[in-house]
Amino acid sequence: MELNGTRTIAADRATVWARLNDAETLKACIPGCEDLTGSPEDGFEAVVKQKVGPVKATFKGKVALSDIVEGESYRISGEGSGGVAGFAKGGAAVRLTDVEGGTELTYDVDAQIGGKLAQLGSRLITGFARKMADQFFERFQAEVEGTGNTDTAG
Repeated sequence: MELNGTRTIAADRATVWARLNDAETLKACIPGCEDLTGSPEDGFEAVVKQKVGPVKATFKGKVALSDIVEGESYRISGEGSGGVAGFAKGGAAVRLTDVEGGTELTYDVDAQIGGKLAQLGSRLITGFARKMADQFFERFQAEVEGTGNTDTAG
């Protein structure tokens, strides 16, 4: 499945870029994230708890950054295992552009799932994936702009 979107963030591109590479910011923005450790250079390890339809699971996985164009774009990809619930993997190409009033952040997300999760049906999974992407980027915008509640409850 593929999802995409655009957000205008009221901050300069250098600030947005720095926050996209900050573990604490990412942890605060990933819905259900309980732990995120590591660095942009070495990759991150994450623990994320989510409920998708009737399936509740704790995913443990790795997140890596690639195709990095400093201050402009990168690809963030990850994959995690939720035990009997199955697995999820995917990534997002993120691009930053200067616009009037701040920075435009454009993202193209692709995701794949397997195991019990895959049995839930594409409509439920697509809706869940869209909600997760929207929540992440809403929280990210609020974190960078300093305007919102970014609790980590899923």
